[in-house]
Amino acid sequence: METEEKERRVNYWQVFYDDIFLLFFLGAAIFLISYTIWGLIELSAAPLSPLV
Repeated sequence: METEEKERRVNYWQVFYDDIFLLFFLGAAIFLISYTIWGLIELSAAPLSPLV
């Protein structure tokens, strides 16, 4: 029984989801990057002012 516990592996996704700081950083980074790209696309699609 002891050898079974030693040979049992922890799933990669379980280790990933257990790291709360990594999840927070990834969540913040995904929103930051996506909103920055979205803003740049909106700025590039905006018409130029006729006063320029």
